[in-house]
Amino acid sequence: DIGLPQYKTQFDEGRVDGRMLHYMTVNTIAPSEVQKWTNHRVMEWLRSVDLAEYAPNLRGSGVHGGLMVLEPRFNVETMAQLLNIPPNKTLLRRHLATHFNLLIGAEAQHQKRDAMELPDYVLLTATAKVKPKKLAFSNFGNLRKKKQEDGEEYVCPMELGQASGSASKKGFKPGLDMRLYEEDDLDRLEQMEDSEGTVRQIGAFSEGINNLTHMLKEDDMFKDFAARSPSASITDEDSNV
Repeated sequence: DIGLPQYKTQFDEGRVDGRMLHYMTVNTIAPSEVQKWTNHRVMEWLRSVDLAEYAPNLRGSGVHGGLMVLEPRFNVETMAQLLNIPPNKTLLRRHLATHFNLLIGAEAQHQKRDAMELPDYVLLTATAKVKPKKLAFSNFGNLRKKKQEDGEEYVCPMELGQASGSASKKGFKPGLDMRLYEEDDLDRLEQMEDSEGTVRQIGAFSEGINNLTHMLKEDDMFKDFAARSPSASITDEDSNV
C-alpha cells in the first residue's frame, strides 16, 4: 500500500505484524544492530554525527560495535582518546558523549557506570598491554593453582552481565553453581581424579591379562591339534625310514 512491495518477503519471514510495530521503537533496535558494526561502519557513524574530521583516526584501530557496547571499560573517554580529541575541547567531547550514549543504549550505559565504580577499575586505553591467562589442558588438579594465582584481565569480559574485574574472580564452570571452589571441594575433585585413574589402570591391566590368557589357550589348542593330526604321524614315520 505504501509502495514498498520488495520488503514484503522480509517482513513475512521476520513475523513483523501490527503488534510488533506498535511496541517496537528505534531504541529497541539500535543497540542490537550496533554490536554487528564493523570498524568502517563506526567511522561512517562518526561522519553522520558531524565528527567527520576525527573519523579517519579510527581506521585500523580495531574498534567495532561489539567492543563499544559489550566492553564495560570502553566509554566516552576511551573513544575521545582514540579520536585524538583534545581535553580542552569540551563542547566536542560533550557532543560525542551525547551521541555515544544514544547509540549504545541505556543497559550498556548502566554496565559502564557500574564498572567505573569498581575499586580496581582501570581506564581502557589504546596503549594498554593485556596478558591473558595461559590455560593448560589439565583436569581438576590445577584448580587449586588457578584459584591462588591472580592473573591479568581479558580486554573483553567473558560474562556479558558482569564487569571484567569481577567476572574473572568467579571460579565456576558452565553447568555448575556460580560459587567459589572451596578447599574441600578441590580435595574431593582431586580424589575423584585419582580414583578414576586407578580404575582405568586396573581395567587396562585386566584386559591385558585376558588377552594373554586367550593367546595361551589358542597356542595350547594348536599344539593338541598338531599332535593328533594323521599327517603329522606320517611325516614322523617317513623321517624314521
